[in-house]
Amino acid sequence: MTMNYYNLGNSGLRVSRLALGTMTFGTELGWGADKETARAMFDAYVEAGGNFFDTADLYTGGTSETWLGEFVAERGLRDKAVIATKFTMNTEPGNPNAGGNGRKNIMRAVEASLNRLGTDYIDLYLLHVWDRLTPAEEVLRTLDDLVRAGKVRHVGLSDVPGWYAGRVQAIAELRGYEPVSALQLEYSLAERTIEHEFVPFGTRHGAGIMVWSPLASGLLSGKYRPTQAGNAGRLDGFRNTTHPGFQRFTQRNWEIVAELESVAAELGRSMAQVALNWVATQPGIASVILGATKRGQMQDNLGALDFSIPVDLRARLDAVSKPSVPFPHSYFGSEIQVRVTGGAVTGDKPSGYAPPVLVEGEAVSINGS
Repeated sequence: MTMNYYNLGNSGLRVSRLALGTMTFGTELGWGADKETARAMFDAYVEAGGNFFDTADLYTGGTSETWLGEFVAERGLRDKAVIATKFTMNTEPGNPNAGGNGRKNIMRAVEASLNRLGTDYIDLYLLHVWDRLTPAEEVLRTLDDLVRAGKVRHVGLSDVPGWYAGRVQAIAELRGYEPVSALQLEYSLAERTIEHEFVPFGTRHGAGIMVWSPLASGLLSGKYRPTQAGNAGRLDGFRNTTHPGFQRFTQRNWEIVAELESVAAELGRSMAQVALNWVATQPGIASVILGATKRGQMQDNLGALDFSIPVDLRARLDAVSKPSVPFPHSYFGSEIQVRVTGGAVTGDKPSGYAPPVLVEGEAVSINGS
């Protein structure tokens, strides 16, 4: 395959459209890949031309960062590799300042990550999850300090509310801080809610979206079936829990899986490849994070961009997975627009009216032309 590279958001950082997720590097949690398998997946990704690696200080108790750093060093790839890691999660139970998004924890966490990764800088440093407490000003000033100190090159946000992302980017613009270049968010045929707020925000304000869980925790790979028993996989361990990332066994999702299976059969591709292709070619998506526990899975995933989904088949996937439209977006329909414009005919501004922005690596106008 030929790996294509896109600028991440409005930054000058070029990343491959498929990123290697390393949350599975290590078996500390009872699942994941041993070191030999992790290295084999890393090698397969690099040999396919990938340059974008995603990890976090929390993943497998630090093993993920440590192994990733070792693999990068073994192949002498530090100048070529774009390493993204994250902070927020508490790594020291009982110590409230060993987690969260305050300055004290960020400064602690970055040093620990640099040490485990065996590097003196991080290409993309992301807030892992909104802690509901720390002011955006404190977070952004701390990240900007790290950029100025040379320990971080670019910054991003993961799993935050839309209003928070907007506030952070506005503060960066107002105060001259390092802007948010990336949003790391869940997105798949089974989870499309980011289309309402985050995709418009990212495309208009320079933040490329990095997708996590593009296969809905494996549901869209086809290995699960709508039966109560007989599904050997990680999702089954969460079947009766309230963990939000694993509530996948719903009637709507089984309908998506069935349609995906049909489309994949018509294309002669695996379900995983079609699901990944659909995500990667959606508006606003900069890179899709691949997560696997076996080399064969990784190799199959790497073929996800070697084909195009025909318009008619894509329409079938769009229809079966169409998300409900929440308020206030449900209020912005044609009837309201008639009342706003007084019934006058309006349209997009002409091409070239506004400066272009980057959407999936292509220059398009912010007014849609």
